[in-house]
Amino acid sequence: MGLLRGARERWIRTGGIELCVAETGDPQRPTVVLVHGYPDSKEVWSEVALRLADRFHVVLYDVRGHGRSTAPVPLRGGFTLEKLTDDFLAVADAVSPDRPVHLVGHDWGSVQGWEFATVRRTEGRIASFTSVSGPSLDHFGHWIKERVGRPTPRRVGQLLGQGARSWYVYLLHTPVLPELAWRGPLGRRWPDLLRRVEKVSVEGYPTGSLPSDAAHGAWLYRDNVRSRMRRPRPDAHAHVPVQLITPTGDAFLSERLYDDLPRWAPRLVRRTLPAKHWVPRTRPDQLSAWIAEFVTAHEGEGAGVPPAVVSGRRYADRFGGQLVLVTGAASGIGRATALAFAEVGARVVAVDRDAEGAARTAERALRLGAPGAWPEAVDVSDEQAMEKLAARVAAAHGTVDVLVNNAGIGLSGSFFDTTADDWRKVLDVNLWGVIHGCRVFGRQMVERGQGGHIVNTASAAAFQPTRLLPAYGTSKAAVLMLSESLRAELAGRGVGVTAVCPGFVNTGITSTARFTGVSQAEEGRLRERTARRYALRNYPPEKVAAAILRAVVENRAMVPVTPEARVAHLLSRVAPGALRAVARVSPPL
Repeated sequence: MGLLRGARERWIRTGGIELCVAETGDPQRPTVVLVHGYPDSKEVWSEVALRLADRFHVVLYDVRGHGRSTAPVPLRGGFTLEKLTDDFLAVADAVSPDRPVHLVGHDWGSVQGWEFATVRRTEGRIASFTSVSGPSLDHFGHWIKERVGRPTPRRVGQLLGQGARSWYVYLLHTPVLPELAWRGPLGRRWPDLLRRVEKVSVEGYPTGSLPSDAAHGAWLYRDNVRSRMRRPRPDAHAHVPVQLITPTGDAFLSERLYDDLPRWAPRLVRRTLPAKHWVPRTRPDQLSAWIAEFVTAHEGEGAGVPPAVVSGRRYADRFGGQLVLVTGAASGIGRATALAFAEVGARVVAVDRDAEGAARTAERALRLGAPGAWPEAVDVSDEQAMEKLAARVAAAHGTVDVLVNNAGIGLSGSFFDTTADDWRKVLDVNLWGVIHGCRVFGRQMVERGQGGHIVNTASAAAFQPTRLLPAYGTSKAAVLMLSESLRAELAGRGVGVTAVCPGFVNTGITSTARFTGVSQAEEGRLRERTARRYALRNYPPEKVAAAILRAVVENRAMVPVTPEARVAHLLSRVAPGALRAVARVSPPL
């Protein structure tokens, strides 16, 4: 059974064929049924099943004609959605006769799932439905008819775009050729194509049945697509809660296909995932977390309690369940950023030298709705400590999806009053801390092969010179250039990099900043005065956090935050001499 070895296996007879069904987990717990797509077998779900088995009764079955299930004779007419519904009901009745099951489908498993979730004869047998990369053929048919019947430039563009993505559907309708290809060169090369194009781990997958699975599965398209496109059901309304998971990098399905979905699924939760089509293999960690959350929300004591993502908060569909690590998270911009991600349902790792402060941030993140939040006491300037942190986080929580390198310290004073030790301290935290974070976590993102995003907190001081911030400004200018260079290097790897450049923000950095060339008493006075000025400016760190979330969603290269930062950035491009003149002015202390 490949990667599913150890699971319990049985055969269920229905409609003249036998379905191979695998079960794992405690049968007394809620049942989750995973339905695979084309040209897969149930093995596509193995990594997800392993992650769900400790909490649920997990059931996987080979769709008729796939894997170890038998194929109908004749093939033509043997794969209609009506017969596939018969199969699903036979499985559900056998594995969970007394309780409704939670249905999860990917690709054609999701196409089937939409049928199961919208026909009358399955009412009461399904508790929830999670759809991944597979639309309802009925909804798709209505989507096409509405755009053909009332064309606009935008709608025509959507039709042409999806038409181009559906090239394989036309080929699968041709007689004989798909079977010959799959049983010949395509079947042999498919694993390598998945590995190179989709970054899919092919260990134990796909199984040796792939050529026959793909050849038989061509009838899924031939028996259903044209008939449903011509005459889509007018009553295809979901009678169960639906969770839609849309990979943003899906080469086969446009996100626009789901624009009208609330009309058909009134209890809908939408999530987006920066990944390609085969997310059961490439992102089993994220997928299993979302499935578990949705099942729990509609089972037992949690029934009817929607997951955090349905709160309607902006970007909840983008970051819900993702793993976000923020350095300098005990206070200021770091704390605000960690909490902003928590509010939209992200899992948060709060990192800071201040262990108590990091713990407070993690506790607050949990109260705000984060499905998980963990504090880590680490000095970002310590390379070995950062490497151990990366290994610890990966082992416990998976690969980080969004990294925010925010930890920083302030230093003010003239160049000749700034000692070599002062320079080392500033560069160790402000620059080397960012380098360490980018290196250890960025490498994990690249190795996973499914993208991610790195945010580095620079400063308006990166492009606004001043005679009082030589070390601080240099460190932040270096962070800005590092971010630009790294963005260029990782562009082809699907990992975005953003430099955020705030101006005067009311944070705790002013109370801990150091001033060189003055007595201890004078340094204390300068700290108090600077803190008062920042407080009077009163630009809250929460606005910077909001800009960070928006920058990740839009994959912005550089974001100046606060009006003065935007003005300074504009002048640095169109009138750099003006900034140099300002830099010569000695501000009042």
